Amino acid sequence: MLVLNNIEVTYSEVILVLKGVSLTVPKGGIVAIMGANGAGKSTTLKAISGLLYVEQGKITHGSIEFDGMRIDKMNPQDLTKFGIVQILEGRQVFENLTAEENLKVAGYNSDSHNVKRNLEMVYHYFPRLREIRHNISGYLSGGEQQMCVIGRALMTSPKLMLLDEPSLGLSPLLTKEIFEILGKYNHEQHTSILLVEQNALLALKLAEYGYVMENGRTVMDGPSSKLLDNPDVREFYLGLVDIGERKSFRDVKHYKRRKRWQ
Repeated sequence: MLVLNNIEVTYSEVILVLKGVSLTVPKGGIVAIMGANGAGKSTTLKAISGLLYVEQGKITHGSIEFDGMRIDKMNPQDLTKFGIVQILEGRQVFENLTAEENLKVAGYNSDSHNVKRNLEMVYHYFPRLREIRHNISGYLSGGEQQMCVIGRALMTSPKLMLLDEPSLGLSPLLTKEIFEILGKYNHEQHTSILLVEQNALLALKLAEYGYVMENGRTVMDGPSSKLLDNPDVREFYLGLVDIGERKSFRDVKHYKRRKRWQ
């Protein structure tokens, strides 16, 4: 469904952030992107959704195809019509609107029948939103706000969802619940998902395939099961080492990936 071909992104005409990123998201599949802060994960999502321009970013090389159509020259509002929706990091709700009003905003270009149907669908996946539908969004908890922004994305009946750090600032219990809902929605609605997530273990358990990014490049990719078994991924992203092996803080601080990462 989605193919990135050797994408380069430059900010302010001089800062090269993405240095030849290629990845694929199959129809109905879930793909995860992992990496340290500054690796280029969020920039990759914004390159797909067309939101680079608000940060003076620009695709300077490569191409992006969606359903066989080139989209890297399109603006964000046109991309949403094709079923591409990005859920930004940081729970961007309209704070002065109620939870239900936040959801209905996403149906501004749909008829009332579709809005009502999609609203019931969102409440099916997020029963908590039905309970708090008349509450002002600015006073909701972090988990409720995250449910609200994900539900707002579902109101558009997306073909591809781009999720940027959905677990950020949430408790482990809430994170687990939201990831289970995402998995259920993907299974039942066959919506493709490209996920950027700091919790690598949860991301790889949800996704079928993963990419590891460093310094604007993809340095490793493979099926989630393969990445979970990779010793470098286990140590650097999951904090796991073999039994009996001990690492000092000095070792961690000066950690360097092995040659096979390059």
